Amino acid sequence: MDRARSTPITVLVIDDEKPTLTMFRLFLSAYGYNVVCAENGPRGLELVREYQPQIVFTDLKMPEMDGIEVLKKIKELAPQTEVIVITGHGDMDLAMQALNLDASDFINKPIDRVALEAALERAQLRLANPMANTCRLTFETRNQVSLIRIEGTLTGKQEACLSKLVDKARQAGSKDLLLAFSANAAVNGAGIGVLSRLVGRDSSRPLSVAVSGLSINFILLLKMVGLNRFMALYESEQEALASIQGR
Repeated sequence: MDRARSTPITVLVIDDEKPTLTMFRLFLSAYGYNVVCAENGPRGLELVREYQPQIVFTDLKMPEMDGIEVLKKIKELAPQTEVIVITGHGDMDLAMQALNLDASDFINKPIDRVALEAALERAQLRLANPMANTCRLTFETRNQVSLIRIEGTLTGKQEACLSKLVDKARQAGSKDLLLAFSANAAVNGAGIGVLSRLVGRDSSRPLSVAVSGLSINFILLLKMVGLNRFMALYESEQEALASIQGR
């Protein structure tokens, strides 16, 4: 994570628990961010208007105005803001709902430092890429492995294109398919549905499917919905290719 910035990125944290706000303030200040905090949704929206933060963390479960409503309002006020939602371990349905409303990532309580750093790094990469909220799919083969590169945010809109590329892999005679997500990639709930349907397509010509490049937060979500039973999950493309080609 690049901590040497000439102009610090402003990060807003919205949470009704003071210890959580204190933890975020300490961590993010140490990382070189300009940090502002709010103890509820309405105050958070006031600070969005005042500071125009590039990144917002918001808890999903808050009194007065919950995080889903806060997310909707932020996207109305500042669509390009990277919103990362804070969830509990049992709140995967809420996390999925938030992703469908253009949240770019999520982290679970209690906050894990590695997961926090991963979310921040991905948010910075998305801020630096004006195409991060779109999706681009490209196809290539590497040592008999079909590789589909995914840049941006995978949603339900890419299902037809992704299906065509999967068919292309089968027509090429590939037995292994790697879905290689770029460093700024994300997946919303509809996109996870696309991945689920992809696994079951055309079982007469099965492909061994692997996924690489998603953050540990998204990998956790894929595991929570059971996709790790049908596709191997890797942190990096290099790790995935080494494992596939080493079989």
